[in-house]
Amino acid sequence: MLKRIIITGCTGFVGSQVLKRLKQDSFLDIKSVVRNFGNLRPDDFVVDNIDCNTDYSKVMQNVGVIVHIAARVHVMADTVADPLDEYRAVNVAGTLNLARQAAASGVKRFVFVSSIKVNGEATSENKAFRYDDTPTPEDPYSISKAEAESGLKQISAQTGMEVVIIRPPLVYGPGVKANFAAMMKLARINLPLPLGAIHNKRSLVALDNLVDLIVTCIEHPNAANQTFLVSDDQDVSTTELLQMMTRAAGKMPRLLPVPVSWLKLAGKVTGKQAVIDRLCGNLQLDISHTKDTLDWTPPVTVEEGIARCFTAKG
Repeated sequence: MLKRIIITGCTGFVGSQVLKRLKQDSFLDIKSVVRNFGNLRPDDFVVDNIDCNTDYSKVMQNVGVIVHIAARVHVMADTVADPLDEYRAVNVAGTLNLARQAAASGVKRFVFVSSIKVNGEATSENKAFRYDDTPTPEDPYSISKAEAESGLKQISAQTGMEVVIIRPPLVYGPGVKANFAAMMKLARINLPLPLGAIHNKRSLVALDNLVDLIVTCIEHPNAANQTFLVSDDQDVSTTELLQMMTRAAGKMPRLLPVPVSWLKLAGKVTGKQAVIDRLCGNLQLDISHTKDTLDWTPPVTVEEGIARCFTAKG
């Protein structure tokens, strides 16, 4: 029988759904590491912060697997004096502190949810990121994730604790926020947009697909000491994505086929070049290693994942 599972980040977008799925799958001994935001559950273990000083000794008894999702997430307009230090405090020092205590307590496996940004910010045409690429992180968030991965591998080599690293791209699902939520709003309004001729390719991952892979990695014997990229295995262009979203909102797409060169020119003139680059650029993941190693296939298609965003209640 599998020992206790500890999950961090259970109040977040991904962690809450991992916890829900594990309970549905009848995993009985689960402890959630959370900060005290009220409405605590009986299985919650409350911490002030996840950093280099956090003491997990009271919750480490008989633990078999830790799923570490909590992180200082990517912030588009960070206002702190030194963003890298802030990211390192949580994403590096906090992660490695938890991992060292886990290894010392005899935890068998540590599942770490990282980011595809460890690989880089974009891919060239017809060239997808692979699990064994040399990391090329570019911003403080991705640098901190890459450093955490490196530290975890060192701890694994020194202690024998298995480490599993999962690198997702943009995750979407019911309750998604930020850029994806803004695109959903545009789809609902359905104004004519000059985004009908973007032929890029981007990998996304539906929340249900990411959760399914995380749960698979908890027990699968082939997951030990592996790095997995995850996506829906169905790359889409920005135009295709907006078309799917608009139809999911119950409307007919109204996208004008403006050439990408015109969009980039407009981006330069308006100071929105970075936004246009994201809309028009490629970011593809090759998940063949994940599928072959785990005999895993994403259970949800892009169309299904997007539909769930629009039909979810609340």
